[in-house]
Amino acid sequence: MSEMKKETPLSGNKMATMPLGKLLVNMALPLVISMLVQALYNVVDSIYVSRISESAVTALSLAFPVQNLLIGFATGVGVGVNSLLSKSLGEQNYDRACRTAGNGFLMSTICSVLFLLFGLFFARPFFGMQSTVAETVEGGAVYLTIVTVGSIGIFIEILFERLLQASGHSFQSMITQTTGAVINIILDPILIFGWFGLPAMGIAGAALATVIGQWCAAILAMGLNKKYNTDLKLLRKHAKPDSYVIRMILNVGVPSVIMVGIGSVMNFCMNQILQSFSETATSVFGIYFKLQSFFFMPLFGINNAVISIVAFNYGARNPQRMMGTVKRAAGAGLCIMLVGLAAFQLIPQVLLGIFNPSAEFMAMGIQALRTISWCFPVAAVCIILGSTFQALGTGIYSTLVSLCRQMLVLLPAAYLLSLLGNVNYVWWAYPIAEGMGLAVTLFFFLRNYRKLIKPLYNE
Repeated sequence: MSEMKKETPLSGNKMATMPLGKLLVNMALPLVISMLVQALYNVVDSIYVSRISESAVTALSLAFPVQNLLIGFATGVGVGVNSLLSKSLGEQNYDRACRTAGNGFLMSTICSVLFLLFGLFFARPFFGMQSTVAETVEGGAVYLTIVTVGSIGIFIEILFERLLQASGHSFQSMITQTTGAVINIILDPILIFGWFGLPAMGIAGAALATVIGQWCAAILAMGLNKKYNTDLKLLRKHAKPDSYVIRMILNVGVPSVIMVGIGSVMNFCMNQILQSFSETATSVFGIYFKLQSFFFMPLFGINNAVISIVAFNYGARNPQRMMGTVKRAAGAGLCIMLVGLAAFQLIPQVLLGIFNPSAEFMAMGIQALRTISWCFPVAAVCIILGSTFQALGTGIYSTLVSLCRQMLVLLPAAYLLSLLGNVNYVWWAYPIAEGMGLAVTLFFFLRNYRKLIKPLYNE
């Protein structure tokens, strides 16, 4: 299909003209707010589940690698679509932008079917090889089956949110994410404990609330795209497989999926290392991830905004706006993670106290939060600089950074530290790995700058 361009001046797009500080706030703030609501949902969900039993909390922790991989596939397609769509809009190539959205929808549907099959046939064996506690295996298998079978909701939600973000409609994207999370939070206690005459469903209720919230957000995101995203016309012909568009989406999306996949493998292996100490150690690890999301999720909101702005201005050949965005985003991200560091160092007992902890859980959790949080400021710089890899079409660099940090450093360090016989030593693997991640990120960022960004100053 020919690459048709519609001659529309860039002056009408805020990503080309709005002052950078204002633009970053305008693009990132709605995403940060929606991410904070998502983080609140994650914590509230675990608070309710902790009232069931510690085994239920462990089940959520053990389910996390697959659930994270599911979201990783959805985000991978979304990131690939976001990058190509933003670039296409920056080049005023509206025909390719529409084909990008349509092929993204096709790819999301295919991925959701794969996870549906996993949920139907492999959820229970997955838990059976991780735990011998019947309550943990049964609860986890039910939870994971419901989440994966109903996964089409999260795939469609994330795709259409990325379409809104790529075209500058971050506020509408915030509305969809917030709506889904709020519905989830409301339904959690109703379905878990059986309020208003409904049967108490326990951990299955938590999973069902998650799926319902995702479906509601997906429907709303599609409606908002149809109303506000006038640059995109999603017709049946746009979903016809296009080899160029699919290749470009995969070029950015596959490294992102692999990166998340590496994270899921890391979580799975870390769970096995921690299970050698106790199920409490695995529960602490899971709760840490819920709490750290209050700081990492807003950082990822800024990250998503940076991808859209940098990709757009890369297509528009404007290096000043690209680098200006990165510098401002890195500063904002660093501030957020310094707040996270302070919270985990000063009030870990308050943060852990909301999860109905045992004395063993509390003592272990305080040490875990204080140790791991030392890597937060370093992580902020790595994540913001890493967003440029996706925006510039070099997502493979993100994969290599993740591989070095998690597989080559974090897991070996955690295993070796576990041999010392004290679980508190295992948490130090995170600061060690993040230091390596920073070194590799800086190397690839400077490489991109020399090859892709610096030459633009001479055009």
